[in-house]
Amino acid sequence: MNTADALISAATVHTLDPATRGDTIAVRDGRILGVGTRAELEALRGPGTREVDYGAAVITPGLNDSHTHVVFGLEMTRGSDLTDLPMREVRQRLLAAAQDAAPDAWVQGWGLDPNLFTGIGFGGRVFDEITGSVPMFLRMRDGHSAIVNTAALDAAGITGRETFADESRVDVDVDGRPTGYLVELAAIDLVVRALPGESGAERRDRFRDVLRGMAARGIASTHVMDFADDSRALVEALEQDGDLPVRLRFSPMVLGGASMDELASVAALQGVGGRRWGVHGVKFFIDGTIDNGSAWLERPDAYGQGTTSVWSDPTAYAAALGYFVERGIPTATHAIGDRGVAYVLDALEAMGEARRRTAHRIEHIETIPDDLVTRFHALGVAASMQPIHGTHHTRADRTDNWSVRLGTERAARGWRCRDIRNAGGILALGSDWPITPYDPLAMMADSILRRPALRPDVDPVQPEQALTALMALEGYTSHAAAAAGLTDVTGTISAGKRADLTVFAEDPLIARPEDLVHIPVIGTVLDGRAVAAFPQA
Repeated sequence: MNTADALISAATVHTLDPATRGDTIAVRDGRILGVGTRAELEALRGPGTREVDYGAAVITPGLNDSHTHVVFGLEMTRGSDLTDLPMREVRQRLLAAAQDAAPDAWVQGWGLDPNLFTGIGFGGRVFDEITGSVPMFLRMRDGHSAIVNTAALDAAGITGRETFADESRVDVDVDGRPTGYLVELAAIDLVVRALPGESGAERRDRFRDVLRGMAARGIASTHVMDFADDSRALVEALEQDGDLPVRLRFSPMVLGGASMDELASVAALQGVGGRRWGVHGVKFFIDGTIDNGSAWLERPDAYGQGTTSVWSDPTAYAAALGYFVERGIPTATHAIGDRGVAYVLDALEAMGEARRRTAHRIEHIETIPDDLVTRFHALGVAASMQPIHGTHHTRADRTDNWSVRLGTERAARGWRCRDIRNAGGILALGSDWPITPYDPLAMMADSILRRPALRPDVDPVQPEQALTALMALEGYTSHAAAAAGLTDVTGTISAGKRADLTVFAEDPLIARPEDLVHIPVIGTVLDGRAVAAFPQA
């Protein structure tokens, strides 16, 4: 009989596997050998078996954030964090940064609230007087738009006459002059290419810090929705120094208008990987965001926008999707508006049984009518959602930009997490870091409370969509695994699966939702061993 490398125990073990119970987990070669009571597993003890007793703690399957941008996010988080700041403070920070800027430096920031431009219109000229000749680049909170000043437009050579393969655009005024408002990634990249570079060492340090921070909050793995240009170099550099503290599953982006050569290059990346990272799947966009008017809606928003897909020819998206479905490659499609979500579901349904060869999912799903809720379960398509976007970026009184654009009826259909679960659908949860912070306990708390966990003064948004504590935990474990087609290797504490665990000081299933964010994480375990920043098991 095989003996265990380690016996890991705690007062409470939530296996999330109905057929498996116990307070002790036997591990061998990074996999779970068995689960049961200490007495039941005693026969697996050998002379070299390590004993790890977490005492009164609670063990769950290792938490998985189902939507992050841990490498692309490094570029997205350069400069000042402007998240949730009022315009007065934004201007103060930008003025200080411009005054302190070295020659050839830029003023940069991220997390800018679109509600700041209500009444004045989106554009960067409002910052010209405080930034002057120093180029300024600010990413909006939605990650799909940016604000730049006149100096940045000049530095990037932007004229307002630029065209794109997709529906990206450089906003212009009535005279055809660029306003400094850039919509969608291809337009934003015009300025990104002009930004001062960052050294490889700086990026490696920031990347390592992000992963260690995630591990410290109990995240054992994450689905990374991109494979940026230097992703491979970064993860390989970190692996030269030791194992990654978070398991990474990369899905490269395919943007609107992608050529057949581009599709083939993404397909060729499948399976590339290292000890704790790999490329699996592909990430599409069918639309943009509601806040910037680029989500694909059944009818226009309050400003007459939202009537088109990011793909200028949506049938080309369906063909590209089919290219991967036919090859058994998992797909994930960003779809926020009701028309966008419906189009993706229609496209997957048209693939017939071929779609069931692997996992397919839709990301975000911010507003959908009743008839789309049940289609996720019926088609076997997973919903990957971030209800924290709703709790942080919208208001119960519907005075926020997102709600105003949609109107009362469609705003009331936002982030229908509970409805999708009640209809039998798979619901994976995530943060979309850096769009919102990656703390999974805050994410779970918000999904239960439907308001920011640390803001009891804020009214909940659509409280009828609140998840139970178990549903929230499943969104970070068993349902996250199902959304990626990984139920045979992760998601529950079961024999044969990876020994990836999260250890809490208190039980997240019985704690008050308001207290979830304060529960200490005692350890994050990968392959049966505690990862960096925790005492070694």
